Amino acid sequence: MGAKILTGNQTAALAAKLCRVQVIAAYPITPQSKIPEVLSEYVESGELHAEFVRVESEHSAMGVCISASLVGARAFTATAANGLAYMHEQLHWAAGARVPIVMPVTNRGLGAPWTILNDMQDSIAQRDTGWMQFYCLNNQEILDQVILGYKVAERLLVPVMVCFDGFRLSHTMMPVDVPDQEAVDEYLPPFRPAYELDPERPVNINPVVMTDPIPGVDGRLWPGYMGIRRRLQETLESALDVIAEEGRTFGARFGRSYEDPLYRYRTEDAEILFVTMGSLGSEASEACDLLREQGVRAGVVGLRLFRPFPVKAVAEALSRVPRMAVVEKAISYGLEGALATEVKAALYGLNGARPIAVNFIVGLGGKDVKPVDLCEAARRTLSVESHGNAPLHPVWLSNEI
Repeated sequence: MGAKILTGNQTAALAAKLCRVQVIAAYPITPQSKIPEVLSEYVESGELHAEFVRVESEHSAMGVCISASLVGARAFTATAANGLAYMHEQLHWAAGARVPIVMPVTNRGLGAPWTILNDMQDSIAQRDTGWMQFYCLNNQEILDQVILGYKVAERLLVPVMVCFDGFRLSHTMMPVDVPDQEAVDEYLPPFRPAYELDPERPVNINPVVMTDPIPGVDGRLWPGYMGIRRRLQETLESALDVIAEEGRTFGARFGRSYEDPLYRYRTEDAEILFVTMGSLGSEASEACDLLREQGVRAGVVGLRLFRPFPVKAVAEALSRVPRMAVVEKAISYGLEGALATEVKAALYGLNGARPIAVNFIVGLGGKDVKPVDLCEAARRTLSVESHGNAPLHPVWLSNEI
């Protein structure tokens, strides 16, 4: 199709169309409401042959997707903030049932107090539901990661959230290189479930299981609850290799590789790195250029994956830098930002010196984050002389009371 100028929401809807989704569960919530609106236009015009199901809640939306996926359909929905929180029970069910749903999440602050503006508290709060989580730097990555998400999800039978910043990406127009439908069809063939539902051969899907393995209808032992959980964990552990492989294949077909789970900018000789996720990587890159003009060798590492967490890639990227400023739009109350905690954990096994880390909380509820603010974060980090002098708690980069 070539280049188009699209908002993030339009991009997510177009990506779903290119993936030939078959069931769409639609429920509006700002700032993702435009996604089902655009998809409804595709369905009404005949451009997309899909069941468009209008539901009464986000909980029901995920229930529709789970049911559709269990019978072999490629299912899609989108949500944000309190809508995502309302899905919480069903998110666990989708991962435990091993259904390959792909769901864009237009990141928005959770109420109360109410806000319709952006931070990542909503999706970060769902990190332990068993879903893979991809984070997008720009609108091009939204399109690419929805397509890649289905390829990976259907191979591993694990659902995927494609997360992107509300308003900053969802409502901002950017150039997006859109592949031809034939090329997407070649990369992403129709979904083939592992089994078929047949009334002549009934099967029991997601039965109540006990603590110990029990015989199935074929007489073989099937795992108990803990064994099923272990299988999901092992699949997510193996997912990094699968994502890298499929991301490399994606790059060969479309010219944009996602083999590397990290966005890297001017990292080769950096004395300080910004570590972040999502569109903050853009502001951090601008701050990096400003700092370089002032003689500070700054770089950026942005995570495209939060689940599964790319431990080896993060450790390799950060092991040779003396300082890092972990900048994020979420807080794990009582400790620090979840990204900071997990980055530090990834560095735990390193031999020798580890970088001094300072965690900065920014942009909650849509608070503007300017490159000059991040330059200040870098200067604060550079002023820390040793690990013992690093702040014990996150630094809130805001002048508000």
